[in-house]
Amino acid sequence: MPVEIDIAKVARLARLALSDEELATVGRQLSDILEHAAQVQALPTDGVPPTSHPIPMVNSFRDDEVTPSLDRDEVLSQAPDAIDGYFRVPRILDEE
Repeated sequence: MPVEIDIAKVARLARLALSDEELATVGRQLSDILEHAAQVQALPTDGVPPTSHPIPMVNSFRDDEVTPSLDRDEVLSQAPDAIDGYFRVPRILDEE
């Protein structure tokens, strides 16, 4: 059962200004994507184990070792502005 999607409405919600030609192109592309997804969903998958990735992967983590951190006073001494042990940055939100 095909799904009807109002491409123009979705474009407006995404604040995209698309021409009629672009809307038609996106509509065809989305239709192709949904058709392909339906074909994949229709494949027989009985007996196929679920996977999270098509290629076997091995994570390579480094050893979690405690190392000394930077000296706070030294770092703050290089900051353009610091107050009470913190970096001071310009205000970006107005207080109410």
